[in-house]
Amino acid sequence: MKQLENKIALITGAGSGIGRSTALLFAQEGAKVVVSDISEINGNNVVEEIQKLGGEAFFVKADSSKASDNEVLVNQTIEKYGSLDIAVNNAGIGGPLGVTGEYPLDGWQKVIDINLSGVFYGLRYQIPAMLPKGGSIINIASILGQTGTRFSPAYVAAKHGVVGLTKAAALEYADKKIRINSVGPGYINTPLLTSLDEPTMKALVGLHPIGRLGESEEIAELILWLASSKSSFVTGTYHAADGGYLAQ
Repeated sequence: MKQLENKIALITGAGSGIGRSTALLFAQEGAKVVVSDISEINGNNVVEEIQKLGGEAFFVKADSSKASDNEVLVNQTIEKYGSLDIAVNNAGIGGPLGVTGEYPLDGWQKVIDINLSGVFYGLRYQIPAMLPKGGSIINIASILGQTGTRFSPAYVAAKHGVVGLTKAAALEYADKKIRINSVGPGYINTPLLTSLDEPTMKALVGLHPIGRLGESEEIAELILWLASSKSSFVTGTYHAADGGYLAQ
C-alpha cells in the first residue's frame, strides 16, 4: 500500500522547487494533492504533471501572505475532497540583501508577510479543518532557522519564527492527533538560486561538507516521512536536511 493512500494533501508554493517535488512525490504515494501557488501557469503545470502520472490534483491560486487566501484555500480543499489530512506550508521568498541598519523596510515587511505570517495563516485555517480526525502539518523553515548569516536579517528572523511557531502549535494540538513539524533545508537547487552568479554558487557549495547543494527531491522525501504514519511519534521537531551545514 502506498504511504499516503487516500490522503488529502495541501501544499503551498507547489508550482516550483521543493513544493513541486513534494506534490509529485505525494501524488505518487497515493495522495490527492491540492496544488497552491501564486503562479497560475506553474501551478497548473504541476497539476498536469501529476495527472499524466495517473494521480489526482487540482490547483488553487493563493497568496500565502494573505489570511483570506489561506482561508479560501482550505475551504476549497474541503469542498473538493471533504477533509484535509496533510498540509505543507512551503511558500517562501529570499528577499533583498542588505545589512540590518540599512535594510529596506518594504523588503522586511514582504519577507515577514510571506515567510512567517504566511505559515501562521496556513496553520490558522488548516488546524480547525484537521480537528475532526487529526493530521500532519509540515512547515518549511531553513538552516537559517537555527543559525544566522549576514545580509538577510528578514529571512533569518522569519525562519527562526517558523521554528518557534511550529513548536508552540505542536504542543497545543499534540493531544488532538495533529502533528506539526518543521524542516530546515540547506541550500537547494531551486529557482530561488537561479539569479546567482557562478562564484556565488561555488561559495554556497563550499558551505556544505557533503560537497554539493541539495536537490528538491531529497527534501521532498523528508517531508513525505513527516507526512506519513511512519513518523507517528514525531511532533514539535525541527529536521535539518543540509549536507552537514549545521554540524560545523
